Amino acid sequence: MPSRRDFLRTGGVVAGGLLLPSLRAGASYGSAAAASPWDQVPAILARITPPTFPDRTFDITDYGAKPDNTTDCTPAFRNAIAACNAAGGGTVLVPGTGKFRTGKIHLLSNVNLHVNAGGTIRFRSDAGSYLPVVFTRWQGIECYNYSPFIYAYGQTNVALTGPGTIDGNAAAGPWFGFDDQRGPDWDRLQQMAVDGVPVDQRRFGDGHYLKPNMIQFYDCANILVEDLNIRNPAMWTIHPVLSRNVTVRNVKVYSRGAMVDGCDPESSADVHITGCTFDTGDDGTVIKSGRDTDGRRVGVPSENIVIENNTYLGRWGAITVGSEMSGGVRNVFARDNRIQAGSSYHSFYAVYIKTNNRRGGVVDGVHVRNLTGGPCDRGGFYIDMNYSLTGPGYGPIVNPTIQNITVDGLVIDTSPYSIKLSGSSASHIRNVAVSNSTFTHMDSGSVSISNADNVTLTNVQVNGKVVSR
Repeated sequence: MPSRRDFLRTGGVVAGGLLLPSLRAGASYGSAAAASPWDQVPAILARITPPTFPDRTFDITDYGAKPDNTTDCTPAFRNAIAACNAAGGGTVLVPGTGKFRTGKIHLLSNVNLHVNAGGTIRFRSDAGSYLPVVFTRWQGIECYNYSPFIYAYGQTNVALTGPGTIDGNAAAGPWFGFDDQRGPDWDRLQQMAVDGVPVDQRRFGDGHYLKPNMIQFYDCANILVEDLNIRNPAMWTIHPVLSRNVTVRNVKVYSRGAMVDGCDPESSADVHITGCTFDTGDDGTVIKSGRDTDGRRVGVPSENIVIENNTYLGRWGAITVGSEMSGGVRNVFARDNRIQAGSSYHSFYAVYIKTNNRRGGVVDGVHVRNLTGGPCDRGGFYIDMNYSLTGPGYGPIVNPTIQNITVDGLVIDTSPYSIKLSGSSASHIRNVAVSNSTFTHMDSGSVSISNADNVTLTNVQVNGKVVSR
């Protein structure tokens, strides 16, 4: 198993020269809160600086790649990336001339993989192209599994830029069939985590049914994903894990199927997601930090995340936290985002925070303002501490904490209900403020609050009637 990262050994995440404290269940953060939580956003954004690259270009066609959608370009990508890295960095260029068919792509430091307009990276459909296994997280649990289609481990200054296309081509492969077969493997992985099986013994891949992510940056720093049209992942599309200084901007994500989220920062710090369009079959932007026993063992939060000026056309939650949040979540800011009816789906929820009584962890400080649109097929703003869509999880009962949530300027048209806070009797939701928000064409017009303390509704209207608390 790879050695632990420095920021794990110190119990925190280093970003922009600051030591950010690890967020564990029951932790005390010490510092006084700002007058407004939003006062933190300028400093967060100032720390997030996209990487730049030397003016060197390595064209994949010079390494044997052909845009015929037939030639296996895997060696060409590998060799071009290695040459670029060895030269001190630059751009690996995918020309705008057609479809380059490839297996896994592993990025190295100081490499910008750039796809010109008219060019497509199209991934192979055979599972063997994503072997040997690599160190990864699968639904929040560390293991070895199929390589993500694009993967970077322990790299610095890495980028994927456009305006071309990255096509996972997942429906042509076995991956969605894995969804019906993964049960025993998924159960086994969860039990391994509970039993403390060393990570290097948690091996899946060939002969198993845990499908790979599309793009994963694991323990990386200084990341840029920009302008691309990213389509057809097998699983989570853009997945930074234990990474710092991440910019995702002006990207279009299109996904269909199960477990095909748009962007999933996990146990990552200083993340800016802006100007993107998420037409997804699952959550749009969703903050994670590990699952249950294993997430608490690693114990690194996602924090200091700004999500702004995005459009959501897909399913499940637009702005989402969880359900894998056992390492904790702090300081998430989402502003000026839009929900629209998609070609296939509507969003289920505008703001969605989900967990259950095995996750543990602390969600402290999720702030949403000026999120508008609709319809939302299941609800407007929903905190669910009893979430168990895929089972409650394995291991002991460790109740999570959800607190200090603010929602301002939420304007949603057409949904079954406006606000539902469903806490746990053993761990109430605490300190939720909804203000200056309007809900129209609600089926029931209801506000439902259970096991939640210090909830305030200020200038909130549901179907034309003021609702206060």
